Amino acid sequence: MQIIANGLTTVETKNLFDFLCKYIKQEEVERLIIGKPMQLDGKPSENLARVENFVRRWQKAQPAIPIEYYDERFTSVLAQRVILEAGVKKKTRRENKGLVDEISATIILQDYMNSTK
Repeated sequence: MQIIANGLTTVETKNLFDFLCKYIKQEEVERLIIGKPMQLDGKPSENLARVENFVRRWQKAQPAIPIEYYDERFTSVLAQRVILEAGVKKKTRRENKGLVDEISATIILQDYMNSTK
């Protein structure tokens, strides 16, 4: 059996923690996979501190559901390529800023699942 990642929705960062807490009450969730923002040379990006703060908060509030980091380098570039290849109109791309984030998250999750086979 093959499992394929699928985008769920785009959530503003300020609402993410509450969204995930509600989501895990409704769905069976074993773990969270979170993109680890790194620079091309492997050094932490400036966003990593915010991600680590989120992870610490999550671990205190939801210790039963672990978080694993996964390298997110190039996922935005890949997501933009997918959007272009899918023929998404320029107007839609401009209006839907969350589309790249949703597809990037899907790529991260699919890559993670492929790496754990």
